[in-house]
Amino acid sequence: MRMAEKQLWSGRFAEGPSQMTLSFTSSLSVDTRLAWYDIVGSLAHARMLGATGMVLEHETELLVEGLKQLLAELEAGNLDLSPDLEDVHTNVEHMLTQRAGEAGKRLHTARSRNDQVSTDLRMFVRDAILETVSLLLDVRSEMIDLAERETETIMPGFTHLQHAQPVSLGFHLMAHVFRLQRDAERFLDAYKRLNQCPLGAGALAGTGHPVDRGLTAELLGFDRPTDNAMDTVSDRDFALEFAYDCAQTMVHLSSMGEELVLWTSPEFRFAEMPDAFATGSSIMPQKKNPDVAELVRGRSSVAVGNLMQLLVVMKGLPLSYNRDMQEDKASVFSSYETLTSCLFMVGPMYRELAFDRERMAKACADGFLNATDLADHLVQRGMPFREAHEVVGAVVQHCVKDGKRLESLSVEELKGFSDLLDQGSLDHVTLDACLHRRKSAGGTAPERVMEQISSARAVLDAHRSECEGELVRLEKVWKDLRE
Repeated sequence: MRMAEKQLWSGRFAEGPSQMTLSFTSSLSVDTRLAWYDIVGSLAHARMLGATGMVLEHETELLVEGLKQLLAELEAGNLDLSPDLEDVHTNVEHMLTQRAGEAGKRLHTARSRNDQVSTDLRMFVRDAILETVSLLLDVRSEMIDLAERETETIMPGFTHLQHAQPVSLGFHLMAHVFRLQRDAERFLDAYKRLNQCPLGAGALAGTGHPVDRGLTAELLGFDRPTDNAMDTVSDRDFALEFAYDCAQTMVHLSSMGEELVLWTSPEFRFAEMPDAFATGSSIMPQKKNPDVAELVRGRSSVAVGNLMQLLVVMKGLPLSYNRDMQEDKASVFSSYETLTSCLFMVGPMYRELAFDRERMAKACADGFLNATDLADHLVQRGMPFREAHEVVGAVVQHCVKDGKRLESLSVEELKGFSDLLDQGSLDHVTLDACLHRRKSAGGTAPERVMEQISSARAVLDAHRSECEGELVRLEKVWKDLRE
């Protein structure tokens, strides 16, 4: 009898399911990616079965050696999973039984596919978080270095995509750094919540076998077992949180991509896109298109869509496990692949950008970016802010009408609007003075930007230490498990 005709649960049924049903319910095309985690999880489970006496010593040895062989074959690329079997878990158990004989049939003692698949997916997400944070570290490091070089580079700051106030390029870049820093913090925080081991929860109610869930958790590098068996097999919060964190980070990368599309356009000309991150046109030979930045922007929709898909899958499901939850993995994998591929491109793209500092400075001459500083100057001389706002608004209107800039007005013209204005007022509104004056905490003054850079580097180092420490710890966990 073909295995497709004899499922793990076939004893209950007088007839086997139709081939259509088997094909429709199969998850192998998606969960093949979990094969490594499934074998590793089974290895820990087998060791626990032996340690608690649920499986005899010689049977435990057969299980452990058989699983080690499967793991070695998988890592060598020589393990073929059968499409006749409905998922990766069934494949692993079937192949183990072929190697270990009757002992292989004991592997599933005291576990269910419900707690098994949750364990596999948690281990995948755990690794995915560490890789994602590592890539975020690289991007943040590139941008912090770039910001440090550009703390004195003046450019327009924008609100509503209109010129607002003069800032430094370094200050602007650090705004993105702190966004990405929060993203990394969210991933690391999610890691702490997901690092609990589901194995031993069984189908939904625990098990009557003398399992040692603490040992299983330790063998797999989890902090501890999960608390409630029913919650354990129903829980996909960790997948949702990962999908959200991916979506949030992609929204930030999309914003960065949009800026680069604008900044490298002929209208802005703040920067030139490196050739390595651009493409040409099939018909217009002059074109240099910022395709990488556009695709980063576009692929944010994938991560947002994956989050919505997962939320809708989980919405309204009664406790405990439901087959709907089989649909969780594709979205998790997709979000992970989308985000990491974009992070891999973003850091080098920023590093290779050629900024036009002169063009940025000239752009500050348009739009009266120093108007707020002139109003603040009047306030410092005793005028209420609302009155100062009205006075400077009238000055700006006068400049627009006559085609002038604030700093080009004569003292006599200024005094026509207020006796509080004089030559010192003109000195107050130079772009360089405007930039260096904003010394409030978090401001754009170069010394404040350097403080931001120092703070961001300290957090970066802490995140790097945490991430690398966890990678080393898990590497030891896997080494110990296989010995």
